[in-house]
Amino acid sequence: MIALFIKAQYEPNKVSFEGQVSALGSYSPLADRQAFIGVRYIPELNFDFRIDTFKRLYIEASANINLGLSFIPVDSATFSGNVLPYRVWARYTSRQFELRMGLQKIDFGSATLLRPMQWFNQIDPRDPLQLTNGVNALLGRYYFKNNANLWFWVLYANEKPRGFDAVKTSKWIPEFGGRAQYPVPRGEMALSYHRRTANSHNIAGITPYPYIQEDRVGLDGKWDVVVGLWFEISYIHKYRDVEFLTNQTLMNLGTDYTFGIGNGLNIMAEHLLIAYDYKPFRFQNLVNVTALSISYPFTMDDRLTCITAFSWETKGVSSTLYYEHQFKRVTGYIMAYYNPKTQIGIQQNELVNTFSGPGVRLMIVYNH
Repeated sequence: MIALFIKAQYEPNKVSFEGQVSALGSYSPLADRQAFIGVRYIPELNFDFRIDTFKRLYIEASANINLGLSFIPVDSATFSGNVLPYRVWARYTSRQFELRMGLQKIDFGSATLLRPMQWFNQIDPRDPLQLTNGVNALLGRYYFKNNANLWFWVLYANEKPRGFDAVKTSKWIPEFGGRAQYPVPRGEMALSYHRRTANSHNIAGITPYPYIQEDRVGLDGKWDVVVGLWFEISYIHKYRDVEFLTNQTLMNLGTDYTFGIGNGLNIMAEHLLIAYDYKPFRFQNLVNVTALSISYPFTMDDRLTCITAFSWETKGVSSTLYYEHQFKRVTGYIMAYYNPKTQIGIQQNELVNTFSGPGVRLMIVYNH
C-alpha cells in the first residue's frame, strides 16, 4: 500500500473537498423534551490517485460534527455535541478487484425497509439522508465478467450492536466473513456468512458472558419479473446458553411496482418475521412487522414519500410522511410523523433523533 502511494505521486491525481450541512428543527408534544434544533456538518476530503489505466488508489476522510439542543419551551434545555470520525478509509482498485481498509460503510442485501441482513450498519429507512456509523474493517471484492462477485471481510475494534444484533461485540476479537453473489435469470442471489465473538453484558436478565462465539448465515435474492420481488433470510446461532437469544431467525419478503399514474406512483411492501428461540427454528417468540412505502414525484425536483410500519404483536404503528424539494444546491424537507414508544422492526440509530408520539420536522440540507 505504501509503495503504491509513493508511485501515485508521479501520476495525475485529484484532490477534492466536499461536505454536507444539515439543519433541522422538530416538535413532538408528547416527548420528554418537546422541541429539538440541531445542525450537522460532514466535511469530506478525497484523494484520487491514478496508478495506471486500471489501477487507482482512493482515500476518503470525513467527520461527523453535530450540535443539538433539546428543550421544553420556556422551561429547560439540554445541549449536546460531538466531533467524531465518520469515514476514514483507503481503497485500491484494479480492473476486477478492490481492497478497502479503514472506517467504512459495508452494506449488502436485497431488502430496503426491514432488513435482516443489515449486519454492519443501521440505516433508518425514514431518514432521507441515510446516515449510519461505519465499522473498522478490511473489505475485499472480486468481480467476475458475468457479474458474479466474491466478498471477504475482517472487522476489528467494533463494539456497538449493529442492525438486529441482540448483544454487543467483544471489541478486541476480530470478526470475519464473506459473501458470494451470483446472477440468475431475471435477478441475482447471494449467500453470506459472518463469525463474531459477542458479549452479553448489556442485556439485563441474561447471563453476562464476555465471550460468546456466534455464527450467522444469510441468503438473499432479488428478481425483476413485471414487479420487483425479493427475500432476505438471516439465521444467527450463539454457542452459549443466552436463553431466548441463543437463536435468531429473521425472514423478509418484499415487492414493489411503479404504477403508470401521472409521473409514476411507486409502492413498496415488505414483511419481516423475527423469531427468538432457545432451540433453533421453534418459532416460539415471534415478532411480525409489515412496512409500506409510497412515493410520488410531482416534478423532477419535488417528491412526496410516506413510510408506514405496523407491528402485529403490539398493534403499534410508525408512520413518516415527508415532502422534499430540490433547489439548486439545497434540499428542503417537511416531515410529519408518529412513532410508538416501542419500535420494533424499523431500524434506528444514534444519528437520527426519533421521538415517540406525533411530531413535525423541518430539515434543510446543503451540499458543497
